[in-house]
Amino acid sequence: MPKIDVAFIFLSVVCLMIGLVLGIGMGASHNFQLAPVHAHLNLLGWASLALFGLIYRAYPALTRSWLAKLHLWLSGVAALAFPAGIYVSITYEKPMLAILMSLVALAGVITFFLNLIRVFFFVPEASATESPARSLA
Repeated sequence: MPKIDVAFIFLSVVCLMIGLVLGIGMGASHNFQLAPVHAHLNLLGWASLALFGLIYRAYPALTRSWLAKLHLWLSGVAALAFPAGIYVSITYEKPMLAILMSLVALAGVITFFLNLIRVFFFVPEASATESPARSLA
């Protein structure tokens, strides 16, 4: 498996590309019914995943736990499946996938939060010895 930070960034770019293609298609057709799908691909996918990747890059101690892998799986799956669920909800009026994936996205953020607490409050020497500037170089 690639490094956690790299995996998050690659997934974020995949979401950005899909979101942009969808946005261009909506603009060209003047049909904006799927704007929530586009928004979730760009915000939950591109913005959130990229930010997670940069934070893992800045604080490598965060990657030294099973929580980081769980976070990648939960957030990665949700970033792709939640917009798909919104599409199904809008198109077929079946919201169950969107509801389920919103809970998976929340579980990913909670996992990330627990990992932050683990590193910054219970492993203080790990976060104190790794400055963000040094790890980004």
